[in-house]
Amino acid sequence: MRRAFYPLGKKWKGLSSVTMRATSELNHRGADPGIPASVWRLRSDAWEYLRYAVKLLTLDQGASWTDTNRAEIHRSLRTLEAVELYWAGFGQRYVSGIRDLIDGGEYPGALELIERVMLGMRGAGSLDEERPTGESADEDGEPTVPERRPRFEVLIVDEMAPTDRDALKAEMLRMRQGADEFVYELVIVPSFEDALVAVITNPNIQACVLRPGFTANSKQKLGRDLRGYLDRIIGERPDALHALQRVLRLAEALGELRPELDLFLVAGVHIEDLAGTLNRRFRRVFRREDRMELHLSLLRGVRERYATPFFSALQEYARMPAGVFHALPISRGGSVSGSKWIGDMGDFYGKNLLLAETSATSGGLDSLLSPVGSIKDAQTRATRAFGAKKTVFVTGGTSTANKIVHQSIVAPGDVVLVDRNCHKSHHHALMLAGARVAYLEAYPLNEYSFYGAVPVRSIKQTLLDYRAAGRLDEVKMIALTNCTFDGIVYDVERVMSECLAIKPDLVFLWDEAWFAFAAFHPVFRRRTGMATAARLEAQFRSGERAEEFRAQRAELVDPDTGAFAPDEAWLDARLIPDPETSRVRVYATQSTHKTLTSLRQGSMIHVYDQDFQRLNREAFDEAYMTHTSTSPNYQILASLDIGRRQVEFEGYELVQRQMDLATSIAQTVARHPLLKKYFRVLTTRDLVPEAYRETDRPMPLRDGLASFDEAWARDEFVVDPSRVTVDISLTGVDGDTFKHDYLMDRHGIQVNKTSRNTVLFMTNIGTSRGSVAYLIEVLVKLAEAFEDEEEELGPFEQRTRKSRKDSVAVHNPPLPDFSAFADRFRAHPDTPDGTIRDAYFATYRAGSTEYLHLEPLLARVLAGEELVSAGFVTPYPPGFPVLVPGQVITTEILAFMGALDTREIHGYDPEAGFRVLVAPPEPGEG
Repeated sequence: MRRAFYPLGKKWKGLSSVTMRATSELNHRGADPGIPASVWRLRSDAWEYLRYAVKLLTLDQGASWTDTNRAEIHRSLRTLEAVELYWAGFGQRYVSGIRDLIDGGEYPGALELIERVMLGMRGAGSLDEERPTGESADEDGEPTVPERRPRFEVLIVDEMAPTDRDALKAEMLRMRQGADEFVYELVIVPSFEDALVAVITNPNIQACVLRPGFTANSKQKLGRDLRGYLDRIIGERPDALHALQRVLRLAEALGELRPELDLFLVAGVHIEDLAGTLNRRFRRVFRREDRMELHLSLLRGVRERYATPFFSALQEYARMPAGVFHALPISRGGSVSGSKWIGDMGDFYGKNLLLAETSATSGGLDSLLSPVGSIKDAQTRATRAFGAKKTVFVTGGTSTANKIVHQSIVAPGDVVLVDRNCHKSHHHALMLAGARVAYLEAYPLNEYSFYGAVPVRSIKQTLLDYRAAGRLDEVKMIALTNCTFDGIVYDVERVMSECLAIKPDLVFLWDEAWFAFAAFHPVFRRRTGMATAARLEAQFRSGERAEEFRAQRAELVDPDTGAFAPDEAWLDARLIPDPETSRVRVYATQSTHKTLTSLRQGSMIHVYDQDFQRLNREAFDEAYMTHTSTSPNYQILASLDIGRRQVEFEGYELVQRQMDLATSIAQTVARHPLLKKYFRVLTTRDLVPEAYRETDRPMPLRDGLASFDEAWARDEFVVDPSRVTVDISLTGVDGDTFKHDYLMDRHGIQVNKTSRNTVLFMTNIGTSRGSVAYLIEVLVKLAEAFEDEEEELGPFEQRTRKSRKDSVAVHNPPLPDFSAFADRFRAHPDTPDGTIRDAYFATYRAGSTEYLHLEPLLARVLAGEELVSAGFVTPYPPGFPVLVPGQVITTEILAFMGALDTREIHGYDPEAGFRVLVAPPEPGEG
């Protein structure tokens, strides 16, 4: 297996196709393009292109350059001249200086300035003209120490003359000390709108300082997409607000976009009064002359987020001398370092891993089961980062996290509504808890052999059915997957609001195993459990929709008799919850290791439960004790701590990058003449039926941030743009074979999920542009191979190949709905819930089960016999239980199972067949 790497050559083909496309997009958006909403890649590529172009100009002094070449250089310079306002170190005047050198034919001088930019973008260069005390520099005057210190940028919002900006930068620079842990540089913008553009486009900004005097509107030419997004988030025009209102609205908007940022206010008069009223929005209020206090506060704010208490404690423990007289022979490498036979383990993992292994809670390591020190501190910091009221670490993956939450909330006999297509851990947890399970059906995507999500109308109908049966009080919780493996995302606020309008004390469990990254981008964040819980709590507390609620309730409930309107009225209305009686009780489980930085099985439980202390603290603690090992893996805990630090500083940048890279994959597949012959990227129109969409853009993010934001604000279901689901039907290869034989075995491309005719490619915060280029290269090679095969086929082989394509593309068996629980495991004839636990433990009685292969099982079902599953049957793919204990087996289920060609089916014995429950003896029999 070889990867193709292309050095910088003499023509555009010397750059990667991804770079060419991005730079082309930058340079050909028109004569007056304005600044786009997402510029991280375009800015990088523009500088890269300038370096490439000016290097060639330097070599031949421009002899071979045409007017077109020069026009492209100047288009790039014009765009960068606007964009660089929002980055520190290299500003608009710097770009203008490069332009002047190029226009004057001073190509070596221009190249030197551009090279310095490239170093600065990698964190190795700076435009600082002065060095702080104690900071060493090399012979060229470049600092040698700061490269080891994290650098960040501080946004100053104030209308200032260029000389005043330079003076402020110089003054703040002089406050640096060699002992400072961090180095920052200033970005100074003049207006409300420019401040928002800066935090949207520049992920390096970690703090914002608002100073009276900033104006309302930007003088920059903003792109249509960015202008549309700003209009959506600003609301009332800033020039219509008086000075204090403008400051407060800007602080709110900055907090909504990037809640991790530290906000400071520099005020003039009445600072004491302001300090008492603005403390919820600002970290601190200063006077203009408090420059040193501001400097120290900037560093302190970053230091607090940078701290990783448990990771630091583990590092310190590894450096301590110790004598090991406790269980765990591997501790300090004791059983490894002196071994004649397993020394290679130490060589492979390294000494730090072994030095950090211990079963003791000494050295500040703390106890996961009863944290009082570094683990407690680490979890508190995660609570803040993810916007929860309480966060706990889990070292057994989200499967364990789900079991903890279910056990803490659900008692035997409680009814839980749960998506049948959810992860198997929920089904197992409900079995252990003894819950009465009512399965909800997600909309099927039969053409692609996987499910979408559960429509809110279906959820409401189920709750109304329980109300009609007089059992609504038994419904305790609803558990849904957000987002699904395939990227379908709920409108979380709509689901919770409408459900609470029917049952105000309903508990929500959002399985966000694949959505932990969403908290760190403003559009994604809107649809997370924690952010939604915070909004609902604020809404209920303020009573802002109380009048709407009363008006709607008068239409749905007869004020005299208390009689309910027909179900159809409740289903058609966008229900509003009662702000006085509704409780916000929300839990989210996240696989940190799946989408953020953590070792495998590192997960978190986030809690936003108004009644946690009153109703659930003891049960939660017991459930946590039940499912958490007394010997947790400290390396996993440390990785959760360090992963939290990472996303607080660069989560916004990394999430933006991963979805932009996914979009570039989708666009390449759609545009490449050979790729689109064999592969098709599924869009929102394919994955979300029209009934669940108010917007109609197939890929909203491709059309810009404003379109992306609009779809995520309005549609019932949306698709995570960082996932690329590719239809491979036209290859004639089923998904499982394509994954193993074509991608993994031949080219080392690793993917998690396939269906019968699709492959899911997921970008993540670790995806690089090189990885994307390699994936495209592999897909092109595979398409070329399919093309060669097509050309060599004879008539018979062509008919065989067409039949194989039809089998993959057309003859997919319908996804089976949940049939029903057998009557003996149901509680009520008018509601669907059943007890998995009773069915599961019924199998413990000798002679209670038998095994049947598919054919005899189908024959008996066709003959009218009711056969009941004795266990969970979960094929991978699609990865959800097709059968659960106590479920009636139907012909539709057996047809689906018979058509599957997956290699892995949990709960099915290929030698013996399906395990079914034997009918219970009639009364009076032995």
